[in-house]
Amino acid sequence: MKFEDLLLEIDGFGKFQILILFILCLPRMNLPMHFLLHNFLAATPSHHCAIPHQEAFVNLTTEEVLLISIPREPDGTFKSCEMFSQPQFHLLLNSSLQPENNSIIQECQHGWVYDHSQFTSTISTQWDLVCEQRGLNQATATFFFIGVTMGAVVFGYLSDRFGRKAMLLLALVCAVIFGMLSAASVSYSMLAITRTLTGVALSGVSLIVLPLGMEWVDVEHRTFSGILTSMFWSIGNMLLAAIAYLVREWRWLLVAVTGPCLLSIVCLWWVPESARWLIANGKVKRAHRHLLRCARMNGRKDFAVSPENYTYITLFRTPVLRKISLCSGTLWFGVAFSYYGMSMNLTGFGLNMYLSQFVFGFIEIPAKMIMYVLVNRVGRRQSQAWALILTGLCIGANIVIPRRFSTYIKIEGRGRGSTHLFLAVLCTTTVPYVSRQNGMGYSSFMARLGGALAPLVFLLDEVWRSLPEVTYCGVAVCCGLVAFLLPETLHVRLPEVSSILPSTWSLLREAGDIPLRRP
Repeated sequence: MKFEDLLLEIDGFGKFQILILFILCLPRMNLPMHFLLHNFLAATPSHHCAIPHQEAFVNLTTEEVLLISIPREPDGTFKSCEMFSQPQFHLLLNSSLQPENNSIIQECQHGWVYDHSQFTSTISTQWDLVCEQRGLNQATATFFFIGVTMGAVVFGYLSDRFGRKAMLLLALVCAVIFGMLSAASVSYSMLAITRTLTGVALSGVSLIVLPLGMEWVDVEHRTFSGILTSMFWSIGNMLLAAIAYLVREWRWLLVAVTGPCLLSIVCLWWVPESARWLIANGKVKRAHRHLLRCARMNGRKDFAVSPENYTYITLFRTPVLRKISLCSGTLWFGVAFSYYGMSMNLTGFGLNMYLSQFVFGFIEIPAKMIMYVLVNRVGRRQSQAWALILTGLCIGANIVIPRRFSTYIKIEGRGRGSTHLFLAVLCTTTVPYVSRQNGMGYSSFMARLGGALAPLVFLLDEVWRSLPEVTYCGVAVCCGLVAFLLPETLHVRLPEVSSILPSTWSLLREAGDIPLRRP
């Protein structure tokens, strides 16, 4: 008896599954609080060079001291990274005059003064990550996603080797430890290391939590379950805006977004190990115990479980699976690259950054509800491909349309961008990986690589102001086209150790990679 048949006997979407999904939604809701935390953790407030006190300044106002000490931008604002080598007192008589001799302009010599009206402190103000050090500020997000990339490889293997639940618990405990150490950082180097390790731990949470829930759900309700858990990501987005608005000091902000992991650790007690994994690894008695618990909670009868011992290691060397793996990895890279490219540019939307974060989270909910309807009508492959292509076109449209209209296009692009995150998961969990967590680990690795590179692309605006948008647009559209090469997975059973998708089996047979007879 295949596992999907067992799920039908015990009710594949009853009280048991609903309880598990809602418990697993707690860590899912916590993930965007860390993944998008860079917007607030590393925010750079308005700043200018610190001006040493002089006796000549005694009778001058603060504005007058700035006028004679700091050069101005063409729009009249004071420059952030330059100062006059000597006070220009003649500017008090005519402030419109600007020095023609650039030799009297130098870089900041005495540090910076920051505007604390919006943020009490951020890592930018803590370690002066501005001007020449601006790259280090952006690199903080890259370090985090490098950790997430490494975690995808590590936890993909470990969860297949030692089980989903045990590794999810380990990941949550590590996330708490390294999250708190990040808040206690005494140097930028310590922060970079601890945020990288936090990324490793949270990658395990991200990688395991969705498949663990999906493996208990039947085919009919799998898309709905994916939408449900994805909604909690959007709720986490909105909660991040509220938490960041209330907590303006970066250390306490880290504590605030890490604390919910403790609640997830406690609630994990009621989540069973994946019965699929237990059966695949010969732990039939434990699997039967969990399945019996599920059946009783759902009001169904007892049943029998028997393991099957087929293996398909050689299928990883086939051209068809190689094509699926390459396309899936490319898709995940494009999804994460475009999503985090939009998510980490809150100041570019013409709104208050807290409001932008909340709107981003809110707009994802109706977008995912609409996508749920489309997925069931036109399929996952078409929905995934067009969602990513239209996201790229929305990003590209902002280059040519007037700024007063661009905010609406950006919000539209963000809404579409959020939908292809959960679609990528749905497409990948049902492609024929014999070891599903290793497959998810590979795909997640590619996604986190895209997430790590996304914040660095903002630095390209020094070459050409619109180059970041052009890059995000091009990658999204190209990766969206690649999605058309993936097989359709709507209403397809999750492949097990004992089975493989009939459509894929036919493809492999036609390619001459396996015998004509199925085992």
